[in-house]
Amino acid sequence: MGALTSPRKVVVLGSTGSIGLSTLSLFEESGAPVEILALTAGGNVDRLVEQALRWRPQVAVIQDETKLEALSHALTGSSVRAAAGSAAIIEAAAMGADWVMSAIVGAAGLAPTVAAARTGAVIALANKESLVCAGPALLAIAKAAGGSVIPVDSEHSAIFQVLQPDCAHRVARLILTASGGPFRTWDKAAMLAATPEQAVAHPNWSMGAKISVDSATMMNKGLEMIEASYLFGTPEDRVDVVIHPQSVIHSLVEYVDGSTLAQLGPPDMRSPIACAFSWPDRLPWPAPRLDLAAYGQLTFETPDLDRFPSIGIAREALRLGGGAPTAMNAANEVAVAAFLDREIGFLDIAAAVAGTLERMNSLDGLSVAEGDAVDNAMMIDASARRIAAEVVTQKHRR
Repeated sequence: MGALTSPRKVVVLGSTGSIGLSTLSLFEESGAPVEILALTAGGNVDRLVEQALRWRPQVAVIQDETKLEALSHALTGSSVRAAAGSAAIIEAAAMGADWVMSAIVGAAGLAPTVAAARTGAVIALANKESLVCAGPALLAIAKAAGGSVIPVDSEHSAIFQVLQPDCAHRVARLILTASGGPFRTWDKAAMLAATPEQAVAHPNWSMGAKISVDSATMMNKGLEMIEASYLFGTPEDRVDVVIHPQSVIHSLVEYVDGSTLAQLGPPDMRSPIACAFSWPDRLPWPAPRLDLAAYGQLTFETPDLDRFPSIGIAREALRLGGGAPTAMNAANEVAVAAFLDREIGFLDIAAAVAGTLERMNSLDGLSVAEGDAVDNAMMIDASARRIAAEVVTQKHRR
């Protein structure tokens, strides 16, 4: 794709979350030529209305069907159609956009993302769970439809930008960087008493509660390892993680000749979104500039797998294959929700995920049957959620 001249038809799935807000902010600041076909949200009807009145999409969709009346009333006379529910979000995803931002948090984003991929759109993928749950299938669907998947996670965007296609077979390692989250320097005794408020207070990035907790447990890095393995066709043993508290180097690619290439930039999600929107061109916008001298130094640490076992759990799920990554993701969503509701402690999150995987594996619940990849993923997801809920309840009763 060359320089953008005519408007691109765009759908933003999850427009009221942090990635959705950054996407629309980028469009605003860059003046990018876009025609918004649809905006979708989970439950934030007020923000969705505000966005719909600004961008005038064909349809605004709220996941929470109880809020449809409020959405319809607020959009009366605006020419923007109101809709609600999961089916309506999938319909919005499949409207035939040129570019779809997939930013719905969790496994709920899988079906809309696949629906968008079937249309041949460029998928800007911020919903890492779609790849974790059905990565190979999603990538195959997009390719068969003539579309593509461009990662928006800053780490995978970095790899995408520096991975030279002609040398892809010469990659020695993919190295994902991690900030270490708010508990990077905490000992386990302190982490045992960590509150939801402390866990969501990320030092570098502004994110939603679930993603922020994933950063605190470092499960986000575990999910990203699986995502990188699928996206870039790289075996688990060649995907590594390094702690980089400044979040300036977003990831690295090491080649067999000893060369290591890195992508750097300030911690601003609009930069990887801009890359996904305009690739292989570059989108001019008033981006924050990187002042290395102001940082003074960049530091790196090896992850402590004792304090942050989620990385090891994710690596084992990737080794097990089959439905293990799907089950791990589902269990993590259940455990994080329980922590945010103060039903379990912070360190119980990883323990609940590990316990769920162990129980499902013992019951042969990680095997993937033949058939539709999305249906299979959702069946494993549902089973894992049931078991995870039982594990969480047991921990809550202690």
